[in-house]
Amino acid sequence: MVTAIVFIKADVARIPEVAEQVAAIDGVSEVYSVTGGLDLIAMIRVAHHDDLATVIPDHVNRVPGVLSTETHIAFRTYSTHDLEAAFSLGQEDGV
Repeated sequence: MVTAIVFIKADVARIPEVAEQVAAIDGVSEVYSVTGGLDLIAMIRVAHHDDLATVIPDHVNRVPGVLSTETHIAFRTYSTHDLEAAFSLGQEDGV
């Protein structure tokens, strides 16, 4: 699994629509509206590094209202939160 964090600057009047359209793209796991110099942060999770070339420039950057993006590729994950959530799927309480 390859994870990328994409910082998105968007047309301020279109932030909610941009966020919804980005969130609907295959490979995008979450989109956050944030304060500061950015408008949105998207978490991209794909199987292969080459898939990022499809998700980000071919889809995210082409969403109307996206003004610019800056992509950061994660090397390692230090949180076990996602692993714990994945292993708990389908288990009943007390099992």
